[in-house]
Amino acid sequence: MPLKFSLSLLGILALLLLAAMPAPARAQSCSFSVASVNFGSTDTLSGAPATTNATLLANCSGSPFSTILICPNLGSGSGGATASMRQMLSGADVLNYQLYSDSARTVVWGSQVWPFPSRPPAISVTLNGIGTGSASRQIYGALFGGQSTAPPGSYLSSFSGMHVEFRYRYSSLNSCSGGASGAIARPSFNVMANVAANCLVATQDVDFGSRGILDSSVDATGQLAVTCTPGSAYTVALNGGMANAPPTARKMFKGTETVTYGLYRDPARSQPWGDASTPGSTLTGTGNGNTQYLTVYGRVQSQTTPSPGVYTDTVVVTVTY
Repeated sequence: MPLKFSLSLLGILALLLLAAMPAPARAQSCSFSVASVNFGSTDTLSGAPATTNATLLANCSGSPFSTILICPNLGSGSGGATASMRQMLSGADVLNYQLYSDSARTVVWGSQVWPFPSRPPAISVTLNGIGTGSASRQIYGALFGGQSTAPPGSYLSSFSGMHVEFRYRYSSLNSCSGGASGAIARPSFNVMANVAANCLVATQDVDFGSRGILDSSVDATGQLAVTCTPGSAYTVALNGGMANAPPTARKMFKGTETVTYGLYRDPARSQPWGDASTPGSTLTGTGNGNTQYLTVYGRVQSQTTPSPGVYTDTVVVTVTY
C-alpha cells in the first residue's frame, strides 16, 4: 500500500510540472487590407488642394498576450515620384499628390526599405488570450493645388509588389526606426482621381464713360478672363442684355430712356458678339489650363441724345464646354 501511494504522488507532481511549463511560442501571422485612396472628381482650376482618407486594417494571430509590431512601408507607387511628391498618371499626363500618416498632412508616409522622404508609422497589435488581435490606421491623402494644366482624364497610381512591403514581428517597440526585419506581406491598393473638364470665367465691365451729345460713335472695351482645362473646347456667348436685343442693338437704361450700343469680337467692330439666337456671333476657343483674356469691344452709335444720367445694362456671359 505505501508503494502504491508514493507512485500516485509522483504522477500528480509530473502533471503539475507539465502544466506549469510555458507553451511554445506560436509564429505570428498577419493579413492586411488597404482601401483605395480615391480623390474622386477633382477641380484642378480652383487652385485649392483636395484631401481624402483611406483605412489600413491589420488582423494578426500568434502567442496570446504578445505584441506584434507592423512597419507598413510604402514606396513611390506605379506613378512614380519626385523628391517631394508622389504622382498619378493618365497616359503621359501627371497629377501630383502625397500620402501622410497624420491628419495635419505634415508627415509623409514613407519607407525604411527604399529611399523615400520619411519612415512608415509603427502599428502595434496586442493579441488577446486566444492569440488574435486587429488594428486600423488612416492613410491621409492630399492632392496638391495649382495643377490647372493637368488635362481631363482618369489618373492612377497602383501600390503592389515592389511598391509595398509590410514587415511585422513580435516586438515591444513602438517605432519603425530600428531597421527592417520580420515577416513580409504585400497588400495592394490604388490611388486615383478624375479630372473633369471645367471652365471658369471672370468679367471686367465695358465703361463708356461720360459723354455729352451723342453725335458720333463712342468706343470702349471690357474683358473676359476664361480659364478652361487643357484641350477643352469652349464657346463664349453674350446674351441680349435687359432688352434681349440683337448684338448691335442692345440697350442701356435709365428708367424708360435708353442708349443703344453694340458688343463685338474684333477691334474694327465688324463682328457682333451675341449668343445662339444670332448664329455665328459667338466666340470659340480651346483651354490650356491657363487664363485666356478675351477683349469685348463696345460701341455706342451716333443717336438722339436722351436726358442726362447714368445708363446701364447687364449682359450675361455663358461659357459652354
